[in-house]
Amino acid sequence: METNPKRKLNSREVREDFPALRQTVYGKNLIYFDNGATSQKPQSVIDAINLYYTKNNANIHRGVHHLSQKATNEYEAARATIAQYIHAKHTHEIIFTKGTTDSINLVANSFGALLQAGDEIIISHMEHHSNIVPWQMLCERVGCVLKVIPISKKGDLLFDEYEKLLSSKTKLVSITHISNTLGTINPIKKMIASAHAVGAKVLIDGAQSIQHTKIDVQELDCDFFAFSGHKVFGPTGIGVLYGKEAILNKMPPYQGGGDMIAKVTFEKTTYNELPFKFEAGTPHIAGAICLGKAIEYLSQFNIEDIERHELELADYAHDLLLTFEGLHIVGESKKKTSVVSFVIDGIHPFDLGTLLDKQGIAVRTGHHCTQPLMDFYRIPGTVRASFAFYNTKQEIDTFISALEKAITMLK
Repeated sequence: METNPKRKLNSREVREDFPALRQTVYGKNLIYFDNGATSQKPQSVIDAINLYYTKNNANIHRGVHHLSQKATNEYEAARATIAQYIHAKHTHEIIFTKGTTDSINLVANSFGALLQAGDEIIISHMEHHSNIVPWQMLCERVGCVLKVIPISKKGDLLFDEYEKLLSSKTKLVSITHISNTLGTINPIKKMIASAHAVGAKVLIDGAQSIQHTKIDVQELDCDFFAFSGHKVFGPTGIGVLYGKEAILNKMPPYQGGGDMIAKVTFEKTTYNELPFKFEAGTPHIAGAICLGKAIEYLSQFNIEDIERHELELADYAHDLLLTFEGLHIVGESKKKTSVVSFVIDGIHPFDLGTLLDKQGIAVRTGHHCTQPLMDFYRIPGTVRASFAFYNTKQEIDTFISALEKAITMLK
């Protein structure tokens, strides 16, 4: 069976698919370097949102009429598209959620219901707050113990220290695949194998990896994988939790309501099968359908080409930034993705970000929801430039010139 040839990656041509990139800010052409926070949307996704609400709007699964059946088919087709993209064994292992945060909370509540006092959960020092707080809440509720993998000043996990934390008490390791602040790519396959050796399950926070690198959940052998639609060129308010079928079947539902039930009486409720057991109420139907369209759009390209282009951008920006006196890169792992965070002596990141914005350049400033990481580096925050496959070296040149101007104004 022949497969469709992949589209050649040309960032200038790709940009034409993203209408938001064709606007001006304060009279300057927009340069969007805040992809780590959210990505822009291709026209195909925007069109799909419009099509759903203008022609196909209906509730799913329970209707016999044409529109309901059409919406149901598209919703489930999106699930199948996502399952294929991340190489899930079963389509019903894909649970639609509100996003990565919601996915992690689902696991913390549902898998957490299987834990007891004294059980241990391991995270790392570079985690986003959404992969810290749900586990703290679980520990307070159940009496579990939270342990933290230390990191080096370069931003690498200390793997030997991780292995020392693992024991028969470890029930779950929840780890970010790629740090949203440092750009560090963690050795998750190796970490998963070590966790499984002591009988622990592993959740991978893939919010910063699904859009940048190949994801094969069966090859990784992760037990859970979570990501958000809005970071992978899809809508906000939609995300995915992948979980292995056997584990999901053991977990009780996180929320109760419509569609997650098989039978309800006042005496007893029988829960639905996967994936519906974890999708209570009317879901974000348009969001799920359009996340499927975003994955279809991304599937046009070889993910290896995207990864290569983005790494070239990050390396190019990194080398130019280091020419500035007093500038320090935060996160210098040898294995990084397309994120560059930095601080400049004597200049607050917020001030720098504000002046860059006035020149049409969107970057993120602050602690990036990683306050423990900022405390580790003893800084209030960073300026973060995060790149996508529609960004170019010419944009980086403009960014460097704007940065030079901003520094001159602030010093």
